[in-house]
Amino acid sequence: MKTRHAFTIVELVMVIVIIGLLAAVVIPRFGDIRTEAQGAAEQGTVAAVRTGIKLAHMTNLAQGSDTYPSNLDSASAGVGSETNKLFTNVIEDGIADSNWKKNDSTTYEYVPTGNEYGYDNSSGAFTQQ
Repeated sequence: MKTRHAFTIVELVMVIVIIGLLAAVVIPRFGDIRTEAQGAAEQGTVAAVRTGIKLAHMTNLAQGSDTYPSNLDSASAGVGSETNKLFTNVIEDGIADSNWKKNDSTTYEYVPTGNEYGYDNSSGAFTQQ
């Protein structure tokens, strides 16, 4: 007498239910991880810009001028790209990240969060608005 080795329909249904429960728990967590990663990328760029502003100010001080950079880049308004790099005056090679958008000569937006940042060249402040 030959015996068959196969799964019963009940076993298959149980596996599908378990996979469904795991997916219901794991998938929302991936959304949180993405949001956290975008926030960390935003804060990293903001910190780099602020450090670059301070470095440019220190360079100017060493040359006898107590001034901050007049602007952060010469990019046109719009999203960052390889041809429209942002923050080139304070970050070596600039930012080509399309998540950053230049609104005008002194305001920038991080698109995923909608946070806007303004630059004041009289004080060197790069702050969230």
